[in-house]
Amino acid sequence: MTDSSPIIDLSDIVRRCDELLAHAWMVRTFIKHGEEIDDYPELMGIVRSVFDISRALETRQADPVGYVRMLNKKVGKLRKASEQFAVDALKASTHTNFQQAVRSMNVCVRELLTLSAHGQKLLAALPPTAITNSTDEDDES
Repeated sequence: MTDSSPIIDLSDIVRRCDELLAHAWMVRTFIKHGEEIDDYPELMGIVRSVFDISRALETRQADPVGYVRMLNKKVGKLRKASEQFAVDALKASTHTNFQQAVRSMNVCVRELLTLSAHGQKLLAALPPTAITNSTDEDDES
C-alpha cells in the first residue's frame, strides 16, 4: 500500500500520508454512502475521523513541519476511531466489503503512526529556527 523507498525528509512523509489518506477516504466514502448507516449510525465515527484528519492535514501540505506536527496530534484520534470501527463495522455486516474496509483502515492507521513517529525523529533533528518558522497559527486539537 505504501512506498518502500527510504524516507529522506519531511516532504516524503507528507507525500506518503497523502497517499494513505486517499485509501482512508475511500473507506469513508463506502461507509458514508452505505445503506447500513441508517441502522448503524455509530459507523459515522470513522467517517468524521477520516474527514477531520484529512482536512487538518491538507491545509498544511505546503508546510511539512506543520504537517508532521498536526499528523502527530490527529493520528491518535484516527487510531481510536479505527479501533471502534472494527467493532461497529462487523456488527453492521460481516460482508467482505466491511471486513476489507476494517483491514484497510488498520493498514492506514498503522502506516500513519509509523510515519508520524519517523516525522517526530526528523523534527527533533531540525534546527530550532526551522520549527519556529512553521505556520501553526491555528493548531487545533
